[in-house]
Amino acid sequence: MNAQEVRNNALVGEHVVLEPLTLAHSPALSIAVCDGDLWQLWYTKVPNPEDMNDYIKQALSDEQKGESLAFAVRDRHSGEIVGCTRICHWQQSHRRLEIGHTWYAKSVQRTAVNTECKLLLLSYAFETLDVIAVEFRTHVHNEVSRQAICRLGANQDGILRNHQILANGTIRDTVVYSIIDSEWSDVKKGLRAKLQVNVQS
Repeated sequence: MNAQEVRNNALVGEHVVLEPLTLAHSPALSIAVCDGDLWQLWYTKVPNPEDMNDYIKQALSDEQKGESLAFAVRDRHSGEIVGCTRICHWQQSHRRLEIGHTWYAKSVQRTAVNTECKLLLLSYAFETLDVIAVEFRTHVHNEVSRQAICRLGANQDGILRNHQILANGTIRDTVVYSIIDSEWSDVKKGLRAKLQVNVQS
């Protein structure tokens, strides 16, 4: 399955479906983002409900440039759209990309949703797009995100100091993590084991 086929289809797991993002997802995402008032967390870049259309349009514009693939996350059990995630900063000549712009409704955080989303995206990245490295980035103060990334099996590469100026005027230090191709087999086994634990608990 190549990038265009993914744009026309979905990545399907037992717990989630990653649907190619469209403007039709905007109303459902505007509801999902209100579960936890996610846009009010100062250390995250989550759109508020009023900006959801612009958020999606920007994601689709990046897709047109060949730099990303954006998805809406649907919970297979409830049938509801519960968040967003994206392959981004795709450097095809260097065979590396980032998985980011990820957010979930508070009610599905710390569930099988994130684990399976990452398993689907990492499988696609390493086994279909044939990348040699996948990055994850987050705010240095976003401890929840940092712990979640470490639980995936990613290694910290470093911290980009004074990396970005946020909308509220604060300056963000960004922590960079990665998984490389030689680590993927073990990471994949670990993610599958975590899913089994989630199913049984």
